[in-house]
Amino acid sequence: MSTLLLKNADIIATYEGSFTCLRNSYLGIEGDTIDYIGSSKPTEKYDEEKDMHSRLLIPGLINSHGHSGMVLLRGLGSDLPLQDWLHQMWPIEDRMRVQDLQVGMKLAMLEMIATGTTSFSDMYLRPRDMTAVVEQSGMKANIARCITCPDTAMRYESFAPARESIELFKDFHKAFDDRLRIDFSIHAQYTITDLIARRYSEDCLDNGGRLHVHISETRKEHEDCISQLGKTPTRWFADLGTFKSPTAAAHCVWASDEDISIMAQNKVSVIHNPSSNMKLGSGFAPIGKMLRSGINVALGTDGAASNNNLNMLEEMHLASIIHKGYHLDPTLMKPETVLRMATANGALLQGRPDTGSLEVGKKADICAIDLDKPHLVPNLDPLALLSYSAQGSDVCMTMVNGRILYENGQYLTLDRERILREAEESARFLYGK
Repeated sequence: MSTLLLKNADIIATYEGSFTCLRNSYLGIEGDTIDYIGSSKPTEKYDEEKDMHSRLLIPGLINSHGHSGMVLLRGLGSDLPLQDWLHQMWPIEDRMRVQDLQVGMKLAMLEMIATGTTSFSDMYLRPRDMTAVVEQSGMKANIARCITCPDTAMRYESFAPARESIELFKDFHKAFDDRLRIDFSIHAQYTITDLIARRYSEDCLDNGGRLHVHISETRKEHEDCISQLGKTPTRWFADLGTFKSPTAAAHCVWASDEDISIMAQNKVSVIHNPSSNMKLGSGFAPIGKMLRSGINVALGTDGAASNNNLNMLEEMHLASIIHKGYHLDPTLMKPETVLRMATANGALLQGRPDTGSLEVGKKADICAIDLDKPHLVPNLDPLALLSYSAQGSDVCMTMVNGRILYENGQYLTLDRERILREAEESARFLYGK
């Protein structure tokens, strides 16, 4: 088993649950696992030493909500509210071939790897055909066969997408040395019947799965549910038994105080998507209330068609500042909170307790930031620097399980030029241009 020592680095490590910044320090890796962190050089000899002077090592970022293939819809339907935006998306998605979806995921991975993301949660089309892409990339991913069914006449026994979802779970959950996890997924309350949602939730529980869903993204979605069913989407899912399985709920912008209480009681993780929520005009999620209620809040980009990028450092920046302005309180959303949302909280949401922080015994999922930049000098407070100053372009190394996937502009597992060329070919097919 090979060993690697990262030396002379600044390191944001975790000790007893708190971030600690070590200056000019050392991080040792044996195989896929961190085996040393300290300010003095370890006595053990490592096979390779890599000088990380002027580099800040942080936990690999975890993008907890997205739709990777949507990179091919980047720029489509701009400046529209969600429901109108969806009607722009769906006809193009209906045209997508397997090769379009695969190159879309690869293109998304190029963007994520280069901006420090080591693991992502994805709900999109034809996930079985995406498994080989995850294997090739070296990234970690929780992917799901997202189901919708507005047909009230549909019987669950005849509903093929549910069977496909279960088969996908049985065939690929924890594949590729556990880099790939398979989640269950319901798109949203307004795109599925209560019968299908209830039975699918039961199957998720019976299989020991995790569930990924959109909840209360817009005021219209939230208020229509109350008007039609007499309850909020959160209460609707709770009553159907969905939250009996570990659940990740994206957006939750219009969650009520009662909704927040239900989520806290059921240990539902909430995924904050500040860029998407701002771009679509959806509103400001009550993140402060959720955190004070003990809810595990993670961070995600959403799809590139509603963001329009997959840059987690930008999500951290927005999450750090928008709530301060909205609530007129500069003490909200401290850098420590936001970094935890982008790392450890995402790992908890994904069911990956062995990642999300730099600690001895954790997997070597690491992002390195190049501090030798004018906008990162002086480095008086590394955590504040990450939240308020760092850019995705400052990432100079991304490592998963001790394997370097990206370093100094070079991709080591994916063919950048081929992917860009094939993405342009797919765009010409989809748009006829």
